[in-house]
Amino acid sequence: MTAETLPRKNVPSTTPAALGLGDRPAKAGPDDPAATHVRVKLDVEIRALLAHEPGTKSGADPEDLHQMRVALRRMRSVLKLSGRLVGPDAEPVRAELGWLGQSLGDVRDYDVLIGHLRDVVADFEVRDQPAARRLVSKFVTERGVAKRRLTRALTSPRYASMLQGIGRLARQPATEEADESPQTSADLVAGLAKPHRKLAKAVRALPANPPDDDLHALRIYGKKLRYAAEMAKPAAKKKQAERIQRLIKATKNFQTVLGDHQDACVAADRMRGALDTTDVEVAFIAGRIAEKELLRRAQVRAVWREVWAEVDAAAQAVSPRM
Repeated sequence: MTAETLPRKNVPSTTPAALGLGDRPAKAGPDDPAATHVRVKLDVEIRALLAHEPGTKSGADPEDLHQMRVALRRMRSVLKLSGRLVGPDAEPVRAELGWLGQSLGDVRDYDVLIGHLRDVVADFEVRDQPAARRLVSKFVTERGVAKRRLTRALTSPRYASMLQGIGRLARQPATEEADESPQTSADLVAGLAKPHRKLAKAVRALPANPPDDDLHALRIYGKKLRYAAEMAKPAAKKKQAERIQRLIKATKNFQTVLGDHQDACVAADRMRGALDTTDVEVAFIAGRIAEKELLRRAQVRAVWREVWAEVDAAAQAVSPRM
């Protein structure tokens, strides 16, 4: 038995208390400084990550891995936008989150692909089902390899060290250190202008029929705007918070639409790769699926600009200067 196949001992999941956090998530309001809001957001998201860690390790429900990844990406976005407010360790911690995010993303991509393929082939003729199952099993096997890499990451000292780093950033100090130009809660709301400008600039730069990778980049810009809005909402007064909520809803829809486009592109590419198989029946199924995915891609391309217009309008409502 090799080291690769040796059974692993169950490693207890880290608790918020072990990271020096309180029994309940911290809270912040409009009168608190911006740094407090950053720490609160990290506190909330690290708890979400830890809550979904056991399910991610067991693999019982793919949704646990998805939610763990979402929490991680929110923390990365917060640290990218405002990490300087919580100290010089923010960037090294963000880099470590990126390391773990790669392993989580690899498995999540397979979960999305496999789930979608099963839905698609369920409508195929009975005589095509055996070949369809063989095609899906190919990706299930590949997912198993990616999941083993993720399990090693989640049981590594590097992961444990990363959690401690987040805990240090999330802990609220007894008093905020003096700053020559301290940021206020209002600055978090005003700070939404930057990710909105980047997204708007990227949209304007696109040709009429943009490359797939450029649309995927737009989705990432939109996600950063959404996460920034989620952090800014508790810092805003009531009416402004309502406008920010509309922006969050619009960016979420934007992510969903462009996410469908990216999923269709990935599935079509995977099916092209499967066409080289010596199993003629599997290649036939792959070709049928590729055709469906290209149609799905075209449908998204016909509507994404309308969805972007809703994001832009919602952002302008938060602040006309955006």
